[in-house]
Amino acid sequence: MHSDLCSALANVRSGECRATDLLQAAIETARSPVCKHAFAQTLFDSAMQSAARAAPQLPLAGLPVSVKDLFDIEGTRTAASSLVLADAPLATQDSPAVARLRAAGAAIIGRTHMVEFAYSGVGTNPHFGTPAAFDARFGALPGPARVSGGSSSGAAVSVASGAAYIGLGSDTGGSIRIPAALCGLVGFKNTARLTPTAGTVPLSPTLDTVCAITRSVRDAIVAHEILAARTVTRSACGIADWRLAVPRRLFFDDIEPAVAHAFERSLEQLRAAGAQIVDIDLPELDTLLHINDHGSFSGAESYAWHRPLLERADALGRPYDPRIRSRIERGASMTAAHYIDLHNARNAWIARMERALAGYDALLSPTVPILAPRIDSVAPAEGLDAAVDAERDAGFQRANHLLLRNTAVVNMLDGCALSLPCHQRGELPVGMMVWHGPLRDDAVLGISLQIERILASS
Repeated sequence: MHSDLCSALANVRSGECRATDLLQAAIETARSPVCKHAFAQTLFDSAMQSAARAAPQLPLAGLPVSVKDLFDIEGTRTAASSLVLADAPLATQDSPAVARLRAAGAAIIGRTHMVEFAYSGVGTNPHFGTPAAFDARFGALPGPARVSGGSSSGAAVSVASGAAYIGLGSDTGGSIRIPAALCGLVGFKNTARLTPTAGTVPLSPTLDTVCAITRSVRDAIVAHEILAARTVTRSACGIADWRLAVPRRLFFDDIEPAVAHAFERSLEQLRAAGAQIVDIDLPELDTLLHINDHGSFSGAESYAWHRPLLERADALGRPYDPRIRSRIERGASMTAAHYIDLHNARNAWIARMERALAGYDALLSPTVPILAPRIDSVAPAEGLDAAVDAERDAGFQRANHLLLRNTAVVNMLDGCALSLPCHQRGELPVGMMVWHGPLRDDAVLGISLQIERILASS
């Protein structure tokens, strides 16, 4: 399979290969069937120019990076994989995240498709098609095509296939970690305040996080240092020096046997390597069952942003994905008082959670409790009779709830989390999530490095 970013950088800097050669291979992959529906727009010519002039000592040295279709790229249109923004003005400048990647020597290979307006964890898009999951570790998945996860679906496929070394994306409720888990990749959601969100199409400014999908944890550190303009502090601690906990409440509800097996096997591998892991109950998680009773941040904040666009879509005859529109329009019923109450409730819950987690360096959980659903079980399609369409819609709603449930805990916590693969050859991709509260990013990254090494050697 394809090498990770750090290996490719070493090869470029040693003179073993040129960035333009690696980019050309990535372009060929982007044009191949494995990347069907992954790209909204390709930028091959400008990427080749960037690769040709990038100095090898730059952090990315001219290697290809993909950009989710909600980030501004100068001279291109940011449509968020929608129809209603198909004639939006071209961006006059790069978003800060894209500008930082360019300054680091990235060759922007193209815009990746996503769930329309980033409002789903499944990865389907009725306008432009749904990218199929691809396992970065072991190749094509067996059997019928499965969803790659949302909302950064194209970003995940671009990295898993080898069309990009970094997939720039966003994570509001799990949109980086979910597709990483379903495609055998690493997805790191940093503490939101560490990376700038300017120049992006928002979903929920309270929860939106700019971050990336990569092939390895060490690549995730490189990407985070660029996007956050900070240096990650490496720890000299070994796996036995960290205090790790597995919260058994909520995260394991409705878990599929294959996910439970891969996760529990990985815990045993970590324990055999000396890790001290304890099970905890964490009753504070029960609060999340009711904290959004009067509406969510995503609903209220997306509705506030989309109101004029909803009217424009109707006037132009450019429909929203009905599943996305219904979720946005739920935000119209949330009162200002309930919105303020939600902020206060979240702040109080974060304080309780931080006290409960203070004795641990990181928490370990399944990233998502289910395997990637088959596309034909959740994606709408023309010509379906009403009964089949209703069955798929019910499948989508269940999958969306379960895919987002575990990861969204960390967004509400204002925390940080990394998903890394814990499946083995012959199994469908499964992710392990390493997580904690706000500004614990360096510990989460350091622990994840060690977990990745142990699981790879077992």
